[in-house]
Amino acid sequence: MPALQFDRHEVAALPRPAARNARRAPGIAVPPDAAGARQRQLALVTAACQQLDTETPPPGLQALAAQAGLSPYHFHRVFKSITGLTPKGYALAQRARQTRETLRNSASVTEAIYDSGFDSNSRFYASADHALGMTPSAYRAGGTDTDIHFAVGQCSLGALLVAQSARGVCAILLGEDPDALLRELQDGFPRANLIGADRRFERLVARVVGLIEMPGKGLDLPLDIRGTVFQMRVWQALREIPPGSTATYAQIAERIGAPTAARAVAGACAANRLAVAIPCHRVVRSDGGLSGYRWGVERKRRLLQREGALPA
Repeated sequence: MPALQFDRHEVAALPRPAARNARRAPGIAVPPDAAGARQRQLALVTAACQQLDTETPPPGLQALAAQAGLSPYHFHRVFKSITGLTPKGYALAQRARQTRETLRNSASVTEAIYDSGFDSNSRFYASADHALGMTPSAYRAGGTDTDIHFAVGQCSLGALLVAQSARGVCAILLGEDPDALLRELQDGFPRANLIGADRRFERLVARVVGLIEMPGKGLDLPLDIRGTVFQMRVWQALREIPPGSTATYAQIAERIGAPTAARAVAGACAANRLAVAIPCHRVVRSDGGLSGYRWGVERKRRLLQREGALPA
């Protein structure tokens, strides 16, 4: 099976065992042993990622750890510290991306099964269900017969749309025009069954409104999160920023082991469809500036003020 391709925004973000990834602040000496150990870890994780990208079925934790010459516990910790995902999470994200791309590019679902390298229909459909949240044929048809419940309302930041698939909250969109938010949802699933809110769903919306009014408390609800491997690494790093704190795009890039990928991090933030639940509003420029928020700089400012990260 050919290796998966990353889009142009993510190529620079792949782990590389290069010396530049071990940079430190000017004037601080890097112990040779520490720098060498970090480079060896990056090389091991890069090799493991290549295995997960190309082998079918993907190797498990035990096999990857043995190949790296580490204990499973140690390898698991090193892999997550560099990629932001567990080995299993990385493999699932890659398989999800491959499933989406194969279905888009194949003439039929049957052809997609062979193109994906699956040796049975059941394994393909099990993977597709996790990756797509619907049947492969429904995904190819733009979400036909897929139920997405939604509601459009108002909050202190303007118009709000909340949508939920069978797997969890799949969109929290903010804006000025409720109709524009609905069109954005429709663009994602042009032939899905969009179902207006009932009383039970309105309670979910109320919880999301509460999150927006007090973003520091978090949202204890299942989320339907799908994206590229790189996006998922970034989004996981964003969810680890404590309320009341901020991080720069460069710092997030460092945390996921891709120190030269600050621009790609900004792109992943812009692709986030779950406002506040994935707190991309906590990412700022290196000079502290607040530009680059999908839902407007003023909303970003107000969210950070509510968390105490900025003076009121």
